[in-house]
Amino acid sequence: MTMAIPNGELQLRGLRGATTSLANTAEAIEAAVSELVTTLIKRNRLTPEQIVSITFSVTADLNACFPAAIARRRNGWESIALLDCQQMYVEGDLKRCIRILAHAWLPADQSPQHPYLGETAMLRPDRSALTDNF
Repeated sequence: MTMAIPNGELQLRGLRGATTSLANTAEAIEAAVSELVTTLIKRNRLTPEQIVSITFSVTADLNACFPAAIARRRNGWESIALLDCQQMYVEGDLKRCIRILAHAWLPADQSPQHPYLGETAMLRPDRSALTDNF
């Protein structure tokens, strides 16, 4: 689906990303979620109006707080649908992992950037090598 705008077209795109929390504490999870969301926004040059929804999934070892509640505090995010869920358990999976799936309107000619930060770089080495040259 596309949406016409004065300066071109926007396409609804799925954006992925992940990071790890240093500990299962509200403070550590907040720091990890804030860095991940900020990086996703900067790399994709997003405004709150472009973001339709974000689903956060966490591994079972993270239960000190809700990532969506952290993101919901951001200025202008009142209309964004946010959801938390628990990532399925797979033997040997990365510990204290926070993943995101965002749906956002991007310019048709803009390539989506999917941030994989910290220890999650090993999950998607093809995407973690990106730098913050935005």
